Amino acid sequence: MKLKKLIALGLATVMSASMLVGCGAKSDSNASTDNGDKVFKVGMITDTGGVNDESFNQSTWKGFQDAQEKFGKDKLEIKYLESKQDADYVQNIDTFADEGMDLIVGVGFKLQSAITEAAKNYPEQQFALIDAVCEGEQPENVTSLLFEDNASAYLTGLIAGRMTETNKVGFIGGMESPVISKFDYGFRAGVKAANPDAEVMVQYANSFTDSALGKTIANQMHLKNADIIFTCAGAVGIGAIEAAKENGKYAIGVDRDQSDLAPKNVLTLAIKRVDVGVYETVKDLLDGKFEGGTVTVYGLDQDAVGIAPTTKNLVPQDILDYVNQEIEKLKKGDIKVPKDKKEYDAMMK
Repeated sequence: MKLKKLIALGLATVMSASMLVGCGAKSDSNASTDNGDKVFKVGMITDTGGVNDESFNQSTWKGFQDAQEKFGKDKLEIKYLESKQDADYVQNIDTFADEGMDLIVGVGFKLQSAITEAAKNYPEQQFALIDAVCEGEQPENVTSLLFEDNASAYLTGLIAGRMTETNKVGFIGGMESPVISKFDYGFRAGVKAANPDAEVMVQYANSFTDSALGKTIANQMHLKNADIIFTCAGAVGIGAIEAAKENGKYAIGVDRDQSDLAPKNVLTLAIKRVDVGVYETVKDLLDGKFEGGTVTVYGLDQDAVGIAPTTKNLVPQDILDYVNQEIEKLKKGDIKVPKDKKEYDAMMK
């Protein structure tokens, strides 16, 4: 497996304002071949959270839109298929393969098995897999995009640890997996680093779609005096933010800036710029530089993870200064953030 070293990435700044419907397939294309140039076709397959999940599916689609805005509809056709259930992954991949997509992007670790199998069935098809590597050896027709989620979660933990007034904070995870563990234990480590006396309540929803369940779990944590809750669970987090708004508590969002959902309650966010990684991948495809069989890791050095700029709206300057100091330590390697229980337990000894 080859590991591709990244240079600092410029952030795309423009996205189209087209509205997305919430089911089936959506294409954004006026593609033509009037000038004889190739029109590249790229397709995105969501996990069960859907394209408007206020999280990484939506961020992925933004990366597609940014690329199309940059290169033009006469050069790039973009399309997504939503997966309503896990059984849809294989069917959606087959659909895109039959349509002759130049690149199929699977969003989330839940597509790991489907992409791994599809890479064998369609050896000439190029794939990108977000948040996971393939099972076994990385196929030569798959590139994986990974993110240092534990670093961004650690930063939100620092803020929660410093700002809690009850010394009780919460973490709500979607489904237990290596990806969510990075958020979970990164957050716990940050809280403890900033406030050793703070308690972190943890509960998993076993869902990335049930916003009502997210609200219920958050309400239960609020009743136990948790005044700040970080949710890493797709649409489940929308319910947790609603609970924070109704109960006068703070919520911490994930993946993309969700402060517009509750400007007085979304304290900060563990930003994960999936759109940056997707944009760069599509750009490589159009430039003839796309390379399969690779794993690309995006982190603080690429401004692909971190906290949202809107954090300054609710977090005092002295705490922001403290977090910025810790960011520099992370970049220098002075702090190693745990990505799972084993590493967290070792850190706490």
